[in-house]
Parts: sequence; structure tokens; C-alpha cells
Amino acid sequence: MALSERKKKILAAVVDEYIKTAEPVSSKAIAETGSLGCSSATIRNELAELVALGYLEQPHTSAGRVPTPAGYRLYVNELMQRQKLSVEESEELNRKLNERLAVMDTAISDIGKLASQLTNYPALALTSNASVTVRRFDLIYVDANTFIIVALLSNNDVKNKYVHLPVSADRSLVQKLSTLFNASFTGITEDKITSALISATERAADDTIGLTAVIAAFCIETLSEVNSVTAYVTGENRLLSQPEFRDPDKAHKLMSYLSNGGYVFPETGAMQDVEEVRVLIGPENVAEELKDSSVIVASYDAGDNTKGLIGIVGPTRMDYSAIATKLGMLAAGLSKRLGGGEAPPEGMHNKLIIKGDDRS
Repeated sequence: MALSERKKKILAAVVDEYIKTAEPVSSKAIAETGSLGCSSATIRNELAELVALGYLEQPHTSAGRVPTPAGYRLYVNELMQRQKLSVEESEELNRKLNERLAVMDTAISDIGKLASQLTNYPALALTSNASVTVRRFDLIYVDANTFIIVALLSNNDVKNKYVHLPVSADRSLVQKLSTLFNASFTGITEDKITSALISATERAADDTIGLTAVIAAFCIETLSEVNSVTAYVTGENRLLSQPEFRDPDKAHKLMSYLSNGGYVFPETGAMQDVEEVRVLIGPENVAEELKDSSVIVASYDAGDNTKGLIGIVGPTRMDYSAIATKLGMLAAGLSKRLGGGEAPPEGMHNKLIIKGDDRS
């Protein structure tokens, strides 16, 4: 059911007020804003319908309403005003960012720390070399029972392994495998190294002693290692300043989950366009521990064919526009410094792409 413009304005007013006060919002409070031009009775009726439609809920002990995850989703997608900074405010925020970026370590943990300081929420950061592949193989024959695997990676790293065989191998077999691996195993990601590819290579080389499997296993292990993703979390104690986490048990549950490396970033679309900001609200998060929280993430170019991701975790009652603006500007600043990109145009932070949950 499509909402009327009046219902949308009332929903937006409830969310805005609840973000500011962390208290259930009454019809009287909405009427007192004077921006809707309708009576308290009309607002009460509209609020009741918004509750019935699932966009608001009414706590048992209060006459006011609070947004549901569905209400927040509609607010983020359609209703919220993107935060607009004056030229002076934009220049000041950029100056502060540049000052901090100029002196900070480029370690992932320090990037997360900066995001936490800017937003006053727990922050997470990671980088991923998901596109690293093997550029060239060299198989060096030492003797009948020994050879060395050398792999030059697409990020210019070199990995090698000394292999001692329990059986004898001909030099010609090692040379043939070197040719085949350079033809079929270079430029592909780990998931493309299938059992079918390995079997086909064994047949092509007439390999009856298992050298193909040894080399393929080394390749898979190497790509898995260099493409692994590690997330760092900082600022978990900032949750304690939020009214939603006054309950020690609730705060401890989420803080422990974050501190122990709990999964936060979205399953799909994590490493997306640098200027994109993504919002996951409450139940849209995969982990049960995050069902009462929201996650906002932004990606950046970390250089050397690497993408980075920064995100914050907080209550569903947060200023989505302000947080998205700050994360977007931080991501743009990191891309400029680490990835060598151009400076974002003035006002870029007012044009952020806000993506929600795109899972069916």
C-alpha cells in the first residue's frame, strides 16, 4: 500500500524526533512542530494507521510511537533529508579530515579509529585483495625428487615452495606442467581452480604421480592467504553512551560480539563503488546480535588493486544522514590519499548513493 504524502510527512517527523530524543513520540509533539498543518486528532489517526501498516510501534508503557525497522527503511530510502553542509562547513570538515589523514598510520585499525572518532559509534574497517591472481608460474627442476614452485602474483608479490617428492619425476614432466599452469592457472581467482581443471591438466601432462595436485594445492593456498580479509573493530565502549544500551546485558552482548570479530559487513556488494554508502537496518543484518542495530558502510580505493571498507554499528535510532555524509567523505579522503584518485568535487557528500538491503 502506497503511503499518502501526509503519512510520509508524519512518519518522517516521528523518526526525526525520535532520533533527537530517544523517547516515544506523541501526537502532541508532532502537532507542536507546526509543520503539518493538521490537528492532533488527525495526527493520532494517521499514527494509528502507520502502526497498523508496520511502520511504527507503540511501547506498552507509553502513549507515544517509535519507528520499526520498516519505518526506518522507508525513511532512509525516501524521506530523510540528505545532510547539506554550507561551503564553510564543508571546507572545515575537509580540512579536519585532511589534517588527520596526513598524520595517521594507514593501518586498517587506525582507519577504523578515525571513523569511530568522527561518528562517535563503534567502527569496523577491512581491506581485501580479492582480485589478486597468479601472473606467472616457474617450476624449477632440482633433481628427480625435488623441484621448486615459484609464483609471481598480480600484486607483484612472489611466493615459492620447496617440494620433495616420494617418487621420481622427469624433468620433461615438470617443464610440461610449467607450460600448462601458465596457460590455464594464471589470471584466475581461487574459486576458478576446480577439480575439473586440475583433472584436465593432469591428463594433458600425462601426470600419473600427482604433481599437478601438489602445484594446484599450493596455488589455492597462496591465493586464499593473500586474499583473506581481516576486520578490525574499535570504539566498542561508545555504545554505552547510547540510551538503547543502558541495559548492561544488552550492551555486553553486542560489545562482546564486535570484540570477538563477529561478522558485520554485508554478504554481497561489500566491495562496491568507492562513493557508495550502504545501510542495513535491524533485521536486515545477518547476525542475530545485530537485529536491534544498524550498520552503515562505505568503500574506498586502498591502492594496489585493493578495496577497503569502513563501517559503523549503532542503534537503529541514529542520524543516518549525518553518519552517511561523514563516512562518505572519509571514504573519499582515503581514496584520494591511498588510491591516488582525484579530490571529490565540492558537495559530493550531498550526492551520496544510499543503498539499502538488496537481498530478496
